[in-house]
Amino acid sequence: MAVATQFYEKTDEQKAILEMVRQFVDEQILPHAAHYDAQDEYPTPIVDQMKELGLFGVTIPEEYGGMGLDLTTYTMIVEELSRGWISISGVVNTHFIGSYLLMKYGTDAQKERLLPRMATGEIRAAFSLSEPELGSDVQAIKATATRTDDGDWSISGQKMWVTNGLQSGLVFVLVRTDRAADPPYKGMTCFVCEKEPGAPENPGLTVPPKIRKMGYKGVESTELVFDGYRCPGDMVLGGEEAGLGQGFRQMMDALEVGRVNVAARGVGIAQRALELALRYSQERSTFGRQIAQHQAIQFKLADMATKIEAARLLTLKAARMKDAGERSDLEAGMAKLFASEAGKEVVEDAFRIHGGYGYSKEYEIERLYRDAPLLLIGEGTSEIQRMVIGKKLLARHKR
Repeated sequence: MAVATQFYEKTDEQKAILEMVRQFVDEQILPHAAHYDAQDEYPTPIVDQMKELGLFGVTIPEEYGGMGLDLTTYTMIVEELSRGWISISGVVNTHFIGSYLLMKYGTDAQKERLLPRMATGEIRAAFSLSEPELGSDVQAIKATATRTDDGDWSISGQKMWVTNGLQSGLVFVLVRTDRAADPPYKGMTCFVCEKEPGAPENPGLTVPPKIRKMGYKGVESTELVFDGYRCPGDMVLGGEEAGLGQGFRQMMDALEVGRVNVAARGVGIAQRALELALRYSQERSTFGRQIAQHQAIQFKLADMATKIEAARLLTLKAARMKDAGERSDLEAGMAKLFASEAGKEVVEDAFRIHGGYGYSKEYEIERLYRDAPLLLIGEGTSEIQRMVIGKKLLARHKR
């Protein structure tokens, strides 16, 4: 009788990479995250080390200078990075989505010119859908691109909540190119916009000061104000012939892998919260014994560990389905919904276990408590995930 392989079984390459990333997190991220969080400062030294480790080219094919690894391995890496600080995983995530779009939909010329520099982290990518009055209603996008007399495109409009908006050198931005299209999504196109990393003023593009946030600090979230930004026709994602009007479909595909990424972040931050809770509960004593010996605390720890395990399995399943070439919109939605909610719940339980000290900035759990709510919003709210899941279930089981 055949023996089933373990679901968690990893290749030797995966084991080596994850060991490297965990050591990097323990030695370079965890000791410094509190400083960058308190100052809301971009973690340049950490990002520079990530370049040296090749983390910006994890999924980019070897022919373009990357590692050529699959989404499953990348998901494991994101969990480890998020265990250290979810802001660091944010630096990688939008870059990863950009490289995914380029690898799957880009022209040969776009790939050859951009992917090698993206693999080294020389240029990093941002991903832009949302607008100030948009929220989750992507079809309500107002930003537009119109053809100029010399064949270029002129982009105007305001984008919102752009992670890496200032430091990125590329922005994959979704705008309207046909305002008369019905339904509206058929008139949307993705442009690959180049800009000067770190420069708030570019020709036709302004990056206002970063948005001040409760958590998710260090990595910047910005607006992007396009006002006659000129983009050549060959920077339509996939080229003008194949890419015009395809932007919505391309971006929705990218959101599937983006949701797997957010799910992995939820697992990572929950894992760190459990580690902190286990440690603190065995250090703190009340009524003459460790609080870990109190049944009320043990029940919390049991629920926390169970939620993490379930979230991790859902996340890995969605990643492996995508790697197998299967549609994983339902599974990615489930993973994102469960893991983000579990991340918030596990962090809150760890916060409760710390008692009054959890409210102090002297303890790491305070930072996690501010960071976790981001996961409930990013890449679609929990309510949007439930809508996606419900609709996909009905579509797959239509009577």
